[in-house]
Amino acid sequence: MVYVGEIVNTHGLKGELRIISDFKFKDKLFIEGRKLYLGKRKQEVLLKSYRKHKNYDMVTFEGINDINDAIIFKNDDVFVKRDELDIDGYVDEDIIGLDVYSDGNYIGKVNSIIKNKQEILVIENNKKNYLIPFVDEFVKNIDLDKKIISVNLIEGLIDEN
Repeated sequence: MVYVGEIVNTHGLKGELRIISDFKFKDKLFIEGRKLYLGKRKQEVLLKSYRKHKNYDMVTFEGINDINDAIIFKNDDVFVKRDELDIDGYVDEDIIGLDVYSDGNYIGKVNSIIKNKQEILVIENNKKNYLIPFVDEFVKNIDLDKKIISVNLIEGLIDEN
């Protein structure tokens, strides 16, 4: 499952929900009829409508027609199955767990991705964390088949002691 965002509230009386999401492929995700999965129980729902409102993704789901039906989903996480996404590229879940190398030297595994103004890879090795900006200057290649990321390190980027 791929994390898409969080339902932060309802909107209006007709079952519309507000989602906060920084998912990069929203144009491929929020399509009428798309299966999404809500909450810890991963309840399957079908997307009925989508629109953008301020910094929210506003959605309605089939069978959820009023605020009373919608309110139970408040604070639920929203997921999609990875194999149901037809995208050119990768999502965060594809990157986490990959081995990171620089000039053939093992650096560690991607533990997480910090999302700020710029994405940062958190690389863990021997209980140490290294932070590498997730930009082309540092990330040279991502090979999902071999489960390897090649990075270009500059002096001082990681503590070598």
